[in-house]
Amino acid sequence: MIEFELKRTGMLIVVSAPSGGGKSTIIRALLEADSSLDYSISATTREPREGEEDGREYHFYTIEQFKQLVEEDGFYEYAEVHGNYYGTPREEVDSKLEAGKDVILDLDVQGSMRLHKMVRDCTTIFILPPSMATLEKRLRGRGQDSEEAIQRRLENARGEVRMADQYDYILVNRDLPETIENMKTIIEAQRFRASRMVVRDGFGTVLAPQA
Repeated sequence: MIEFELKRTGMLIVVSAPSGGGKSTIIRALLEADSSLDYSISATTREPREGEEDGREYHFYTIEQFKQLVEEDGFYEYAEVHGNYYGTPREEVDSKLEAGKDVILDLDVQGSMRLHKMVRDCTTIFILPPSMATLEKRLRGRGQDSEEAIQRRLENARGEVRMADQYDYILVNRDLPETIENMKTIIEAQRFRASRMVVRDGFGTVLAPQA
């Protein structure tokens, strides 16, 4: 009897949302619930906020260090956002994928579009707030930003929302537990796509999956 063995390759999951949209809370819940998921820590040149640690929230680089990595092709994507540079370290992502992990990336719209051009086989999810009024309330409730920064983030959010239809999936974060469950459903379905399966028979023959 010939038995088939399925081995799945790791995949990239890109999550975007306007600032204050709840994506950080959602991502933390997903990582706690699923050991097959891992998180790619972004690099940035902005100053750490109170309580943040290098290598936990971000890899904090100087502008010189960041530009050196750009010259070495060390990022999947990078961009200037709100006056600071942000990027996705290539080496970190590749090592996690090679270990069989599914890697979640927390990217803004610019980064998501650039990454999707480079890596076609990734899953992109956009999280919408229930309304712009709700988003503004959340931003003010954080107590982290000046009025000028809040207005800038709201203006940026309006532009980001217009790009939501470029993503594979759109979720409206009205109810946090429901949104988390919907994210789990999307990820689980994507794991079983034929294009991500490597199939071997009893003789070790590789059956090429459908593209």
